[in-house]
Amino acid sequence: MIGRLNHVAIAVPDIDAAATTYKNSLGAVISDKVEQPDHGVSTIFIELPNTKIELLEPLGEDSPINKFLERNPNGGIHHICYEVENIIAARDQLSAEGARVLGSGDPKIGAHGKPVLFLHPKDFCGTLVELEEA
Repeated sequence: MIGRLNHVAIAVPDIDAAATTYKNSLGAVISDKVEQPDHGVSTIFIELPNTKIELLEPLGEDSPINKFLERNPNGGIHHICYEVENIIAARDQLSAEGARVLGSGDPKIGAHGKPVLFLHPKDFCGTLVELEEA
């Protein structure tokens, strides 16, 4: 079921400062900042040869990453994203095995324009997992 690693997401309090650090210190190629209102975040992607790093900044008071940043004011790894061939089949199989899908269980369109779901971190070794349809 699990496919390639799509990205590692890092929540940050200041996305522009974080992008500048990656660009100036590491020579990273970065995308433009994009607001993702359906997910309550702004994103910037850092392109790597084999995957991406996603920088996340809260977008509004109801952002789901606000609590994470309250506990981790300097930011930190928020989630990892794996690709799956069929997100509905993956959801159904994982749910049947007892994994908890966050939210309504219905996929939303993610930052890459593809369906995504999030899985409860308590079911995956303390790590929030995002699934993205390949």
